[in-house]
Amino acid sequence: MTRRALRIVLARPRGFCAGVVRAVDIVERTLERFGAPVHVRHEIVHNRHVVDDFRRKGARFVEELDEVPDSAITVFSAHGVAPSVETDAVRRNLHVIDATCPLVRKIHNDARRFARQGYDVVLIGHSGHPEVIGTMGQVDGPVHLVSTVEEVAALRPASSDRLAYVTQTTLSVDDTRDIIAALQDRFPGIAGPEIDGICYATQNRQTAVRALATDVDLILVIGARNSSNSNRLREIGNEAGVETHLVSDAGMVDPAWLNGKQAVGITAGASAPEFLVQEMIDHLGTSYDIAVTEMDGPDESVYFKLPRELQTPDEADRDG
Repeated sequence: MTRRALRIVLARPRGFCAGVVRAVDIVERTLERFGAPVHVRHEIVHNRHVVDDFRRKGARFVEELDEVPDSAITVFSAHGVAPSVETDAVRRNLHVIDATCPLVRKIHNDARRFARQGYDVVLIGHSGHPEVIGTMGQVDGPVHLVSTVEEVAALRPASSDRLAYVTQTTLSVDDTRDIIAALQDRFPGIAGPEIDGICYATQNRQTAVRALATDVDLILVIGARNSSNSNRLREIGNEAGVETHLVSDAGMVDPAWLNGKQAVGITAGASAPEFLVQEMIDHLGTSYDIAVTEMDGPDESVYFKLPRELQTPDEADRDG
């Protein structure tokens, strides 16, 4: 019986960003260097497959530091933490290895700088997200969280002349454009970060999905339900008029989605490992005569160095 042809187009770029690569490497090397158990505050990244693999290797994921024994090896996740958590870790004599993404750290620095200069800080982000919680905890002063244009209208800062904004890194320029425009319209003097503070990976993956949507009639986004950037990729595909589904792995694909489809686009959120993409291709290959191509896109060469205590001698020499 002849199988129906199905064209598969892979987004480029997709999957792990430099911040996630660094965070995953930090947990891997911490386990190798210090042995199990290694305690990790919150999921190191938002992906069940990555977290479960580390659990098998001896990582213990906790929500709060009071679940960690005194003096234990402890990793802070890529999303960052508030200074109060860092202070508690010092008090408990925890051996902390910080996997906070350097781009998140830059947002922390911007927010603190604005606060020191006497600004109320507006944080554009999603309530309850670990990165947002960590960033709000960095600021010694008023922080106003907004997620929508409508919330901008409800802002009541102490002074409309001393206002600055920062953004959650898993939002892109496109995500925040309307909110920033609303802030600038209502508060013409509002200060903001340099554009290089925007996460390159978030923007690149969203741009790739928009391009993918012009060439396929179904998009599968591989990522976690609690991943902000993965959910946004799904939304972008649907907004572009292409049926788009967020799945954690190939086992979540509903065969009915493929009915009548000629071309399927596959991408992955910034916390999703590449092996899940290959498993998806293999899964579709069991039912269809597939032809796989990869779209054109930028090569991401961003590298974030590891903490010095985890570097090899070669890495330490290279990073100075």
